[in-house]
Amino acid sequence: MIGAAVFPVEPWQVREPALATHRLAQSESVFALANGHIGLRGNLDEGEPHVIAGTYLNSFYEQRPLPYPEGGYGYPEQGQTVVNVTDGKLIRLMVDDEPFHVAHGRLLTHERVLDLRDGLLRRTVDWVSPAGRRVRIRSSRLVSFAQRAIAAVDYEVEAVDREVRITVQSALVADEEQPQPSADPRVAAALEHPLIAVVQDTEQHGAVLLHRARASGLLLAAGMDHAVTAAGGFDEETDVRADWARTTVVTVLRPGERLRITKFLGYAWSSSRSPQALRDQVAGALTGAHYAGWDGLADDQRAYLDDFWDAADVEIDGDPVLQQAVRFGLFHVLQAGARAERRAVAAKGLTGPGYDGHAFWDTEGFVLPLLTYVAPHAAADALRWRHSILDQARRRARTLGLAGAAFPWRTIHGEECSAYWPAGTAALHLNAVIARAVERYRTITGDDALEAECGLEILVETARLWVSHGHHDAGGAWHVDGVTGPDEYSGVADDNVFTNLMAARNLRAAADACARRPEAAAALGVRPDEPRAWRTAAAAVHVPYDERLGVHAQAAGFTRYAPWAFAAEHPGEPLMLHAPYFQLYRRQVVKQADLVLAMHWCPEDFTAAQKARNVDYYERITVRDSSLSACTQAVLCAEVGHLELAHDYAWEAALVDLRDLHANTRDGLHLASLAGAWSAIVEGFGGLREHDGGPALAPRLPAGITGLRFRLRHSGRRLLVEADHDTVRVSLRDGDDARLALRLYGEEVEVTAGAVVERPVVPLEPLLPPPTQPPGYAPERAGAAGRTGSS
Repeated sequence: MIGAAVFPVEPWQVREPALATHRLAQSESVFALANGHIGLRGNLDEGEPHVIAGTYLNSFYEQRPLPYPEGGYGYPEQGQTVVNVTDGKLIRLMVDDEPFHVAHGRLLTHERVLDLRDGLLRRTVDWVSPAGRRVRIRSSRLVSFAQRAIAAVDYEVEAVDREVRITVQSALVADEEQPQPSADPRVAAALEHPLIAVVQDTEQHGAVLLHRARASGLLLAAGMDHAVTAAGGFDEETDVRADWARTTVVTVLRPGERLRITKFLGYAWSSSRSPQALRDQVAGALTGAHYAGWDGLADDQRAYLDDFWDAADVEIDGDPVLQQAVRFGLFHVLQAGARAERRAVAAKGLTGPGYDGHAFWDTEGFVLPLLTYVAPHAAADALRWRHSILDQARRRARTLGLAGAAFPWRTIHGEECSAYWPAGTAALHLNAVIARAVERYRTITGDDALEAECGLEILVETARLWVSHGHHDAGGAWHVDGVTGPDEYSGVADDNVFTNLMAARNLRAAADACARRPEAAAALGVRPDEPRAWRTAAAAVHVPYDERLGVHAQAAGFTRYAPWAFAAEHPGEPLMLHAPYFQLYRRQVVKQADLVLAMHWCPEDFTAAQKARNVDYYERITVRDSSLSACTQAVLCAEVGHLELAHDYAWEAALVDLRDLHANTRDGLHLASLAGAWSAIVEGFGGLREHDGGPALAPRLPAGITGLRFRLRHSGRRLLVEADHDTVRVSLRDGDDARLALRLYGEEVEVTAGAVVERPVVPLEPLLPPPTQPPGYAPERAGAAGRTGSS
């Protein structure tokens, strides 16, 4: 676990006051910069030392074989893996004849700061070479939100106490050596040197390199350009080879003099355009960046983030650790989706190679609920990406013997890449989660255009999937059998409550959308009897309930399974790496919120008493071997009155990477958990829900949080909610005619511009005492020991 001394608690930045080389992998992820198109891991400027060198372009991937000990019909044969593309971050320094390296000479100071307000990663170094030459190095790095294809580094060297010759080598390097991605030699071979050189061009102050991925055939262009200023004269030259390019600048600095180099980077890729067109695109982007200059790029970055924070910031009084972590999460979620523009938002964003760079249901389930409220353009583009892979989803459904569309469990390009079908193919709830995201986008933003553009077709095809998979029994009840719900420790079950309720919502949403757009539905071939069948199935959905225990069974028969003997059977964490699935699948042990997630996303299907009893029951058997769990447990614990336990879970969701709670931050950040931390605060303590197309609020704070303020966008309005332990205030920050109807503690109110709706906090008495967790699985708080995890 990473302690607060590594990243001190500060409200608007993440600062590393000293270089911790044994934690380089984690800091490479934490300090990653991205804009949804380009991702740069937080590697040191000079490139060494590093653990995972990473430069990523969204959806640029290589194909690889999926190995199976025993194959079967419908098993995916090809996997997709994100590629570490041409690295342009590299800037190497020589002081006289000695290379700067943090492990050589004397490192007097070394600090890195990620500023969440201006989007810059700054580094300051004070170093004495082995020969006694002292220099100060200052660098700033950005990945531009304003210019999608551009990243930049501003690098400055200052001589301190004597005259020195400074040589700076700025490089583009393709096919960097990477850690072994898999123990399977076929996979490793497929990803070894995946880039083939195509074209190299020398530009006036830099170069452009083009490469093609060996198996996927995708074409990549990476370019660099430079602006140099120095106290005296300097020499500059550029050298280009097939897999690298280098611009070298040499000058002599007297004490107090500085050399400044601004490095502009341009990236683009395509599956269809010519090398010449892609080269020209990057060259044009570099010219635009050079025209803006470093100061122009930095100003645009700050302006973009000012606008974002104006509608997204969450302010927490009383818990500075959570305050920093929630803003850190908001920033990284924005980085993952801001300029993705019809590309996937992967589970790790563009911060590392974890999960092979795949997108899962995490995107629509956890990330888009946040983006829909604070950056709706990014949410819309993520849904457009889903629609762009609809044909592959239709083909997958046919392979599975189903109608409609079956979206892939994990993918980059659209094909199914999960080699373990009980947790992948059988997890059909993914399709209903996508449909929920489509419907929530329309109701929260008030924007109907996306439904007309692509949302209706997604709703129709996913509804067709459900009616082809589900069935009515002799009594008329509708069942969905043979599925894996969110809890992957309960594989291939019947009537998973989450799946059934989400499928029913999907069916109703599709029928409603067809009623709103009958002509468009007819153009999609929707017969009049189809929406009727969808509504009939939704109305008859079977929801297992254990009358004896007074709780909902997570799936049919789940509550009759033998319990997991936690005290005697605690082989290690996560359980799936220390116990066979054969045992996990037939016992009452829950990897992550499943039935509890059903109550979170389908709250109208449960009474308050049922929610309280279900939370009590499932808390005792949930081990949170997934980072997707804590945020949902926080929301439901808050809803049933266990506010202090909810605070613990909110902390765990938010600090998953800043404290490396699951011991795998090295592979990239946990975007769903970071987005879920927002949900834990705003939906948990703010009580935010959607009710009849409008927001509903019921703020209640734990003892450790004395005040909460959060901003969001709803129906084109900017809403501000302020709460403490006594009072809640709701206001709009728009023009004179702005108004918004909402529910506040169940009361229908209308908020108008210039007025504040104020009410006393309505306390909630929990129906049951706070539940306990399995031995060794209590949620983490600051100062607690770390635990290992899986996802």
